[in-house]
Amino acid sequence: MQIRIFSGNAHPDLARRVAEALGQSLGKALVERFPDGEVRVRLLESVRGDDVYLIQPTSPPVNDHLMELLLLADAARRSSAARINAVVPYFGYARQDKQTEGREPISAKLVANLLEAVGVDRVIAIDLHAPQIQGFFDIPVDHLSAVKLFARYLKERGLDQGAVVVSPDAGRAEEARRLAERLSLPFAMLAKRRTGPRETQVTYVIGDVEGKRPLVIDDIISTGGTIRRGVEALLQAGARPEVVVLATHPVLVAGARENLAHPAIREVVFTDTIPLREGGYTVLSTAELLAQAIRHVHTNQSVSALI
Repeated sequence: MQIRIFSGNAHPDLARRVAEALGQSLGKALVERFPDGEVRVRLLESVRGDDVYLIQPTSPPVNDHLMELLLLADAARRSSAARINAVVPYFGYARQDKQTEGREPISAKLVANLLEAVGVDRVIAIDLHAPQIQGFFDIPVDHLSAVKLFARYLKERGLDQGAVVVSPDAGRAEEARRLAERLSLPFAMLAKRRTGPRETQVTYVIGDVEGKRPLVIDDIISTGGTIRRGVEALLQAGARPEVVVLATHPVLVAGARENLAHPAIREVVFTDTIPLREGGYTVLSTAELLAQAIRHVHTNQSVSALI
């Protein structure tokens, strides 16, 4: 069974680099729009009996790229692919994993149902906003982490010296703890409360950050407001004004650049799960991580060793 790599319009450059890391060429597919906005997809190569990997983050515009992924999977199923694997580096609906008020959908569960309905056999994702989303699927989900990438970069740059790893909230505490263990560093966490649908307030810092360089690790940076308020709280607690911000998914909506330009932030490090069109940030490639995961899945090896 041969590996075949295809991509929609979300991040063809990442898909191409993953294919190259596997010694493959990116499969040819037609993904276009009708004048009314409908998506048309066609695989231009046979995939009969092949192990197909569709590399498509559901990055903005989220709904367009999600629809492309669903149609690519349906095309592969109707073309008699042996297995269909959705490689979704950024799972865009992961923040809607529960009902926060009455009469709301659980959108992440709906997306999981849609992927299964079109014939996806496995999902590979990086740093889901809510890890419990794995349980929304009745198919295998390989949940990768960018912690190794961040740890290696920080060590190579010497940024782990005299530092403390900081989680911006309780939800990221586990990832921050893992990074702290890899770097043999202390761990701290910011306690925050939500003051509105889009606003949070950092109330205090849990842990000793005085005189240390904070390494703030998050999964998604959207507006950057939480990061800015967290940096100010760290400074008030005596941290050094040499903050390094690390985040897997650079969603970066309006106002993010201004918030991340805080004078105490020395560097912002992202991965390339979402194509970044703004300069001034450090971007780490996930291509090799995804290629290793695909290789392990294809050859029935453990994926846990990569996490």
